[in-house]
Amino acid sequence: MKNLNFAGLCLLLGMLVLEALVAEGFNYGDALDKTLMFFEAQRSGKLPANQRVKWRGDSGLKDGYLQGVNLVGGYYDAGDHVKFGLPMAYTVTMLAWGAIDFRKELTDLDQMGYALWSIGWGTDYFMKAHTQPNVLWAQLFTFADRYRGLYDDSIQNAKQFYTSSGYSILLEGRGGAYTSTLKQYQAKANYFACACLQKNDGYNIHKTPGGLMYVREWNNLQYASAAAFLLAVYSDSLSAANAKLTCPEGQIPPQELLDFARSQADYFLGKNPKSMSYLVGYGPQYPIHVHHRGSSIASIFSLRSTVQCVQGFEAWYRRPEGNPNVIYGALVGGPDQNDNFSDDRSNYEQTEPTLSGCAPLVGLFSKLQSVSGAAGNYHEKAPVPHPATPPSYHETRKTQEPSKSQEAPVEFLHSITKTWTVGPTTYYRHRVIIKNKSEKPVKDLKLVVEGLTGSIWGLIPAQQRNTYELPQWQKVLQPGSECSFVYVQGGPQAKVTVQSYN
Repeated sequence: MKNLNFAGLCLLLGMLVLEALVAEGFNYGDALDKTLMFFEAQRSGKLPANQRVKWRGDSGLKDGYLQGVNLVGGYYDAGDHVKFGLPMAYTVTMLAWGAIDFRKELTDLDQMGYALWSIGWGTDYFMKAHTQPNVLWAQLFTFADRYRGLYDDSIQNAKQFYTSSGYSILLEGRGGAYTSTLKQYQAKANYFACACLQKNDGYNIHKTPGGLMYVREWNNLQYASAAAFLLAVYSDSLSAANAKLTCPEGQIPPQELLDFARSQADYFLGKNPKSMSYLVGYGPQYPIHVHHRGSSIASIFSLRSTVQCVQGFEAWYRRPEGNPNVIYGALVGGPDQNDNFSDDRSNYEQTEPTLSGCAPLVGLFSKLQSVSGAAGNYHEKAPVPHPATPPSYHETRKTQEPSKSQEAPVEFLHSITKTWTVGPTTYYRHRVIIKNKSEKPVKDLKLVVEGLTGSIWGLIPAQQRNTYELPQWQKVLQPGSECSFVYVQGGPQAKVTVQSYN
């Protein structure tokens, strides 16, 4: 034991915690909540005041202006700041599909508001990009039907990243019109489902030794997440029709399709040979060197200056430390065909997240949470602030400051460490030291921060409005010890009070 170094102890502890999580069942509700956070981190354009991902700032505010078109908004595709129309359209489609098929599940989990917000951010962009009939600033559908060709032929810069069969897009847009086409498609869908279940007379999908569906080396998890979502949907369809899947190796009940979907989701969340959660921010061990520009460079709100391309590459891309911003809910590319994974920022094939990989998870996790029941420490109400008009939102009463007879064991020391002026507004960088003035450890401290209009670092948003918790590694404040957090805003300072502690 003496030879076991600190890193080894941390790894062992993480594996033990992961094994406990696996034994209890995964917390799909928590995974769903984090997945929806990822789409906020990928937003381009002018961000709303109730944006939960505080390290992300406004960007791309002049997109399309040189062409006389307002193309501000939409989503960045992956780890780099590129807006690809094809994967963005796929993402919005998958989000909408999940929201339709699993409407009840998302509503029961109080996440429908966030799901609709994610869909709307994409659809608002496409509506602006649809400037006239047959023009979508990537001219599609009627134009594509009349002048047949491929997405990547029309947009040459996209070819090295995304290719399209052409007819697959037309099928997606017009499949409902042709019953014969749909029957042919159903036969192929059944063939694929049987192959996923290893029931296709030897013509099955390849799986890693750990049980992950494997298609290709570059970002394999996007294929596994899509397949898991589709089989979860198909399982519901078969159940509603009181039918079974007919495979070369027999009649397969709907539950087996859902079991396959669950096996893939569980692999994503840590039930794999590496005991690694490939969903960033979920579980005790997940990738920290994510190939993502926004996550890997300190926020402009903390640096208070922009980072140019060369500087970002030399000063941030190569640094050995983990990313300064945790991009919650990002499903990275994942392991290779032998379940091996290298948490390296330059290993973009394995550590880069994508919209297309995360979009199917919203429907998948909501379904799995509904059939597994409440798990772990998941709370059904989503973190706040909520979107502008979430369907299930109810105002939460603000927590009152503790009375003198229940004086909190911590004190707050406020200071302004820097000021600067942008136009007519003066901004202040506030630092708040939290000090345990008692003689006992303080655990699970929850704070109420009122009057916060800017970004905050060093605290984690809790369930209730204006409520925050200390990071996981600071859950216990020993007597006399202290920690701090920072926020930036114009106007008066925020008011910080204690809501609860143990």
